[in-house]
Amino acid sequence: MKALIIDKTHRVLIDNLIAQGIEVDERISYNREDLLREIENYNCIVIRSKILIDKEIIDRAKNLKCIARQGAGMDAIDTEYAEKKGIKCLCSPEGNRNAVGEHALGMLLMLFNKLNIADHQVRQYLWQRESLRGEEIEGKTIGIIGYGNMGGSFARKLSGFSANVIAYDKYKSGFSDNYVKEVSLETLFKETDILSLHTPLTEETHFMVDYNFLSSFSKPIYLINTSRGKVLKTSDLLLKLKEKKVLGACLDVLEYEDFTSYLQNDIPQEIKEIFQMENVVFSPHIAGLTKQSYYKLADILSKKIINCLL
Repeated sequence: MKALIIDKTHRVLIDNLIAQGIEVDERISYNREDLLREIENYNCIVIRSKILIDKEIIDRAKNLKCIARQGAGMDAIDTEYAEKKGIKCLCSPEGNRNAVGEHALGMLLMLFNKLNIADHQVRQYLWQRESLRGEEIEGKTIGIIGYGNMGGSFARKLSGFSANVIAYDKYKSGFSDNYVKEVSLETLFKETDILSLHTPLTEETHFMVDYNFLSSFSKPIYLINTSRGKVLKTSDLLLKLKEKKVLGACLDVLEYEDFTSYLQNDIPQEIKEIFQMENVVFSPHIAGLTKQSYYKLADILSKKIINCLL
């Protein structure tokens, strides 16, 4: 069996595969043309998100048994077509779910306690305590959409904050436990104070959270997005922030990412405006990016690959 790795991974993945007699080629410099030329020689390919694994590549992969995504999101793979061709699609969300849960909580605490503003002010020799009076999580209802690895991790992290945690998942049921209460979407709209998004990016969820969706909440809400940027329509979020229907937001992911590809004049106006808002906290798609998750993602994925190939 031969495995091709085209994105950076922790060494443990390579070592685990080799220990089981699987031949491993690490080709981090490969582009799409290289992959189209070489893919038929491999039984497994390990990716992140550099190259879209679409029908053209899958059709060339005559001997492929699995496509392994180091991480949770599968939007860089045409999973439906791959499965039709008998190719298993693997991922390792168990590896970074703890990191995502901690990051979402950290961003919320930063927003509620205005720590980004406080840090900036103190560095400017300002001591304006009253203007920094914050909010508490205790007593609020936190609504989670998508109760998989990431949503479940966030719920567990909230267990010590005396909050009411509810969740809606279109594709799961019967998941109420000590950390969360399963509810309908209508109930989530009615009761939520803080909304946290934990859905994959699919045709169904693309811009799912738009103006009408945000208008459905009975109360003004705070919003956290650590899922995928294009689940949330930026221009509509901006409007709701201006209307104070959204009181603040924590955004680890954006509809527009990697600003190195934009010229300054090409950056969308809604991004320029939202970047000026002090009640929005940003991070550059790093919720699952910790030293510990880097190892766990690779280790867990290697075991799934081994189980598939051998």
